[in-house]
Amino acid sequence: MPKGEIIAGFLAPHPPHLVYGENPPQNEPRSQGGWEQLRWAYEKVRASIEELKPDVLMVHSPHWITQVGHHFLGVERLSGKSVDPIFPNLFRYSYDMHVDVELANACCQHARSAGLAGKMMCNPKFRVDYGTITTLHLARPAWDIPVVGLSANNSPYYLTTEEGLGEMETLGNATRKAVEESGRRVVLLASASMSHLHFHEEPEIPEDMSQERPFNMEAYQWDMRMIEMMRRGEMKKVHDILPEFIRETFAELKAGSFTWMHAAMGYPEIPGELLGYGNVIGTGNCVMEWNLAKHGMADNAQAGSSSLSASSSGFGTPSSGTAYQGDGPTIGYPTN
Repeated sequence: MPKGEIIAGFLAPHPPHLVYGENPPQNEPRSQGGWEQLRWAYEKVRASIEELKPDVLMVHSPHWITQVGHHFLGVERLSGKSVDPIFPNLFRYSYDMHVDVELANACCQHARSAGLAGKMMCNPKFRVDYGTITTLHLARPAWDIPVVGLSANNSPYYLTTEEGLGEMETLGNATRKAVEESGRRVVLLASASMSHLHFHEEPEIPEDMSQERPFNMEAYQWDMRMIEMMRRGEMKKVHDILPEFIRETFAELKAGSFTWMHAAMGYPEIPGELLGYGNVIGTGNCVMEWNLAKHGMADNAQAGSSSLSASSSGFGTPSSGTAYQGDGPTIGYPTN
């Protein structure tokens, strides 16, 4: 089996407003558009993923919050309706995703071997968080590529920002080892915004773009400072200053998606390609790509090594309701 590899990573924020703005049939609320610059940015994400043809999309979401350990989706098929608890007027979305449970379990085992608390979420009735759903929909609306979903465990109750990011670095290294052993070609999605200070009211018509603006000048300037360093490929500076950025702007990168992704990619000192930036109720949202294949840091050959797809891998069969019999601990139905 050929060695697996991570071929690209995206900073891929998850405002449910973007789904609301594009009116996919899966979402009940309807809009008159809005947030076009960010939605156009995701068109570029989709084009890049189509060109890369990965076997798996791996997403880390700050809205799947776990207080103890790092959890991984462990059910082959998850479907249902997600009602965003923050914006239920914008996001009531029917989803149906297929999970690469084998790779998820491998990531979990490597995380545990590295000293982290890792668990498989094997309850077939588990409701997937809206961050995971939104980012996956915006990146690949056909839902035809298997996914691996990871939870966010950067608890302010017992971890400082630096300690939490340190755990995410360990998780990223474990992810890379699992991918390399799997033979899969994987794209990573760090589902997070940048500055995350936001207004507590929204316009009467949510898609009224005349009301969208940065929360304040300081948050906007911090976002631009970080984006400019990423565009230049000054990634060591970015990671060094990241804790200060988080403290000053309440950046959602605190949840660790960004650090996990870059650690898994080996902290590449390459320029990120800015695909778009925009504000959503004051938050700063940056869509950016680090294409390792384009920079000669991963094989640019199309998928085929593992022959995985949502339709051919067996993932198209609904879950029987039995928990995955993996080697790690599970959450949900017992495994014996």
